[in-house]
Amino acid sequence: MEIFLVGGAVRDQLLGLPVHDRDWVVVGATAEEMLAQGFRQVGKDFPVFLHPETGEEYALARQERKTGRGHQAFAFDFAPDVSLEADLLRRDLTINAMAQAADGRLIDPYGGVADVQARVLRHVSPAFAEDPLRVLRLMRFLARFAPLGFTVAAATLELCREMVADGELQHLSAERVWTECEKALASPAPQAFFNGLQAVDALDVLGFNVSDAQLAIMNTRLQAVLAMDECAEHRLAVWLQGEDCAAARAALQATLPLPKRYRYWLQLVADYGDAVRRWRECDGAARWQMLKASGSLRAEGDVLTLARLMQVEAALLAEIENAREQVRALSTDELARQYQGAELGERIRAAQINAL
Repeated sequence: MEIFLVGGAVRDQLLGLPVHDRDWVVVGATAEEMLAQGFRQVGKDFPVFLHPETGEEYALARQERKTGRGHQAFAFDFAPDVSLEADLLRRDLTINAMAQAADGRLIDPYGGVADVQARVLRHVSPAFAEDPLRVLRLMRFLARFAPLGFTVAAATLELCREMVADGELQHLSAERVWTECEKALASPAPQAFFNGLQAVDALDVLGFNVSDAQLAIMNTRLQAVLAMDECAEHRLAVWLQGEDCAAARAALQATLPLPKRYRYWLQLVADYGDAVRRWRECDGAARWQMLKASGSLRAEGDVLTLARLMQVEAALLAEIENAREQVRALSTDELARQYQGAELGERIRAAQINAL
């Protein structure tokens, strides 16, 4: 039995990045031997085990064979005679197909070190094309590593285009597509994810297509808030703000299972992003509606976050905050003694609008 550190931990060490998760491959062992040593199996039919002390994942070396269309149509062989090189061959990118032995020796059969040094994302083998999810994973890695100078190899881009043309991505579940998209949005350069999908004609996995010129405008909006806000739902809302993105917003929400907080921010920025910039031009009723929609009438709400995302000047931000606090401080006790029901609600609304 031999144990090797594999994948992202090896890659990140070479890049000088912090290593947060470590994955291991075990060569020459059976499931029974792993269990006998105290490892706990994850799932009944898959050879992944948790270390009894560290909780880190140890997987038996395995090979895979495509059995149908889509992301999950694979048969696996994890016999003890599967070699480390065979296990690494099934991985997506060369920078993820390296291993480190217990003595520190680096095993790099597919040129991962050279590609790390050259800052290139390259597929390991033609088997990359067997898993359509790898197109999205590739672009997510680009979103993560583009600030370090990484680009996608020309041959890998061409292979992705062939996969898209073959219809492979149509077999991905909406849930898997959204998972990759959400991770990309939280990456250092999410615009690279969208540019990458556009480059291989795969942007329509999000439910819509836009021209290169329109995408450039959307990405410019997004880049303007990257340094100030790492929240994925805020970034998505800014990327899709504006009337020019109304159809794309609707299509995205109809295609992918966005959580409620994403839908809320898409709607809030679309409806009030321009209005909050024009706060001084708005009458009391318009300001009240903005505070109501952002949950800012009784609680702190999101109106200041909205204003920051729209990059309003500091003086205007202070004015909006002051207006919000005036409304929140408004006493309704006297009104409550005089009115009730719908009339009370309308009287409170009128008083709040008057305060604005």
